[in-house]
Amino acid sequence: MTTEKPDWLRLQKALTIEAEKGFGDLMGRQYRFSEFLCLTFGKFSPEMLVQQDNTPTEPHRERWQELAANYADYPNLNLEQRQSLIAQTRRYIYQLQKIEAGEPEDKLEDSPKVSKSLLKNPKTPIVTELSRRLAPEIDQKLSELAEIGPRRAEKLARLGLCTVRDLLFYYPRDHIDYAHQVNISELKAGESVTIIATIKSCNCFTSPKNKKLSIFELQVRDNSGRIKISRFYAGARYASRGWQEGMKRQYAPGTIIAACGLVKETKYGKTIDNPEMEVLGHPGDTIESLTIGRVVPIYALTEGVIANMIREAVIAAMPATIHLKDPLPSGLRQKYNLMELKAAINNIHFPPENDSLKAARRRLVFDEFFYLQLGLLQRQKQAKQVQTSAILAPTGELLDEFYKILPFQLTGAQERVLNDILTDLQKPAPMNRLVQGDVGSGKTVVAIIAILAAIQSGYQAALMAPTEVLAEQHYRKLVSWFNLLHLPVELLTGSTKVVKRRQIHSQLSTGELPLLVGTHALIQDPVKFNRLGLVVIDEQHRFGVEQRAKLQQKGEQPHVLTMTATPIPRTLALTIHGDLDVSQIDELPPGRQAIQTTALTASQRSEAYDLMRREIVQGRQIYIVLPLVEESEKLDLRSAVEEHQKLQESVFPEFQVGLLHGRMSSAEKEEAINKFRNNETQVIVSTTVIEVGVDVPNASVMLIEHAERFGLSQLHQLRGRVGRGAAKSYCLLMSSSKSPDAQQRLKVLEQSQDGFFISEMDMRFRGPGEVLGTRQSGVADFALASLVEDEEILILARQAAEKVIEIDFSLERWFLMKAELKYRYERLMGGAILT
Repeated sequence: MTTEKPDWLRLQKALTIEAEKGFGDLMGRQYRFSEFLCLTFGKFSPEMLVQQDNTPTEPHRERWQELAANYADYPNLNLEQRQSLIAQTRRYIYQLQKIEAGEPEDKLEDSPKVSKSLLKNPKTPIVTELSRRLAPEIDQKLSELAEIGPRRAEKLARLGLCTVRDLLFYYPRDHIDYAHQVNISELKAGESVTIIATIKSCNCFTSPKNKKLSIFELQVRDNSGRIKISRFYAGARYASRGWQEGMKRQYAPGTIIAACGLVKETKYGKTIDNPEMEVLGHPGDTIESLTIGRVVPIYALTEGVIANMIREAVIAAMPATIHLKDPLPSGLRQKYNLMELKAAINNIHFPPENDSLKAARRRLVFDEFFYLQLGLLQRQKQAKQVQTSAILAPTGELLDEFYKILPFQLTGAQERVLNDILTDLQKPAPMNRLVQGDVGSGKTVVAIIAILAAIQSGYQAALMAPTEVLAEQHYRKLVSWFNLLHLPVELLTGSTKVVKRRQIHSQLSTGELPLLVGTHALIQDPVKFNRLGLVVIDEQHRFGVEQRAKLQQKGEQPHVLTMTATPIPRTLALTIHGDLDVSQIDELPPGRQAIQTTALTASQRSEAYDLMRREIVQGRQIYIVLPLVEESEKLDLRSAVEEHQKLQESVFPEFQVGLLHGRMSSAEKEEAINKFRNNETQVIVSTTVIEVGVDVPNASVMLIEHAERFGLSQLHQLRGRVGRGAAKSYCLLMSSSKSPDAQQRLKVLEQSQDGFFISEMDMRFRGPGEVLGTRQSGVADFALASLVEDEEILILARQAAEKVIEIDFSLERWFLMKAELKYRYERLMGGAILT
């Protein structure tokens, strides 16, 4: 057998000329085109070629012999068959050249056997071609697919992709639009494009400045102009003469290529940055690449899993969409203008153009919201079918007495919310209501009235707060009211002494104690109520799902009232509290003044101190809030401990400066707060432990250091510690950040006092998870949906879910929908709805 290797350049040139001249089986000097190709494939064997690891290309023998036979029959083929054969041959030769040239491993290693004929036209959705093949089953293991195999399946499993279904619903995190094909003269910097051009010159060389960097340059042209495009290869292997010469042979002058990428403007003119390239048989040839000329899906990756591996695996799985049954009834899809599920899956992965992508995304985002809302509403409906809760009287002597001693009129918003609560308490189904209200809107008074309704009906109540500071604040307020009503109330926290704790346990179990206020200590096992009728949870988002549930389990289906002074954006409220009834106190009591809020830089610190000094001289008090307790080596932040010392010794030596932070014992915290409350200290330096629960009406200035490090909602909460008295109050936001984003965020605080608006903006800046502060708070992880961008779809999904639940909350008539809901909650949410 001969050891002479094929002349790739001569072969490609023959194929190019035959294509350009119309596939007429041209006559050369000695042979016709078909005879030359037949002799070439009959004479040489790819066994002479070796791959990077020196393994022979034995698997190509049959393909090589098949091509020889095809060209022997070339004169008998029609025009379309000749075009197809030449295009396939050019691509095949191109692949062999890559093997010989030592193409980078991430292009060739473990390459799957994806049938490229499936990608006939980038403008045609892939599924229409793929669906003709024998489709795998939805739950089939990826290792069983010939195009993937065990080795690649093992790598994909690192991303949690084990079955065909996993791949189909592994949505791209983004898309790049390379479907936009333009002429070279139309290139615009910043656009992602595809061009079809002819190579004028090719150069591949090692960088003179870096021996491990090889530069591959092409000069290409089309009818409208020319540009230079380059690719860079890092690694000593690419510096070899053999590899570089191989690249020159692959991209010889006269070769037609498709190239896609981002257009950039350089000092030498426009170019396409690090382009993807493919050799074509002729200008109208089909493009095999999974990126060139397409809207390209971008997937989340992990170590050992490259982009094309996922794309090719998805293509292998996509025929299985013919097995997908759409759980949404056709009437519902039509009403909300939703794409069918099969089409949505196909178009989210490989959309022919952007409109198809938008329609696919809309359907799949709708699904994510719809099944979440469906589960929440189903849970709500099931809870309301329970008829074992206490029926509490909305009127009586105790409530009448309280209204008489109340020194102010309830606002219209308070009365509206109170009416919602009292209506719920008269029903045998347990109340599950969330009351949202801005700082100072009067939520506590509303909660007290609900508690008194329970007590006058012969039941006990519990009020749980997330911190000892807030629990003690509630306790003091309740004692002041309950003493006038001759009712006992106790406080239970981690700091409660053992003797007192036992006394409380005893009084609770006998029913002598009608109300217990406390922290997480309320959910401990020894705490047993005699007849718990109402549970009130303040700042409920700071508790985990299990903690809230444990308190409810202290009674037999007690009514539950949850409160938050951290307004939650509408979309977030629907997502995490979709099974609750929500009321809003959206009106502040009369007489409350707006707090003058100003963002300051470090250069304005002396002005801030001057203002604070003037306020103290007039008898007012000051908060100074810092993000850290002690100085951090990693962060250049002013710490509470260091700042306290500096302020007391250097800035305000004539005044008393107190210190409050989370690492202090309960007794130390209580002492610091009492001193500040009694005006024994005029300035208190604190961490965010004072965010809720500290109520000192005499305080008129809040200075927040490193304000850019706090969320907007948290800053709004801190600001709410002042402005509680009759004096004009100030909030000073000190920031050293020059970031435009940070400055924009602080400007929101300067311009608005509306907690609901601020929370919306906070979510837009930081995202829902950051707004709530903890992952345990129950923000669902959506694959596609965005609570910021997709509010309209969420509202529609909620409406659709409400209609479905109204018709049949058990979903028996929609068994596919019921099965999908069960699958989603078991798979994605651990089987539990979040609130």
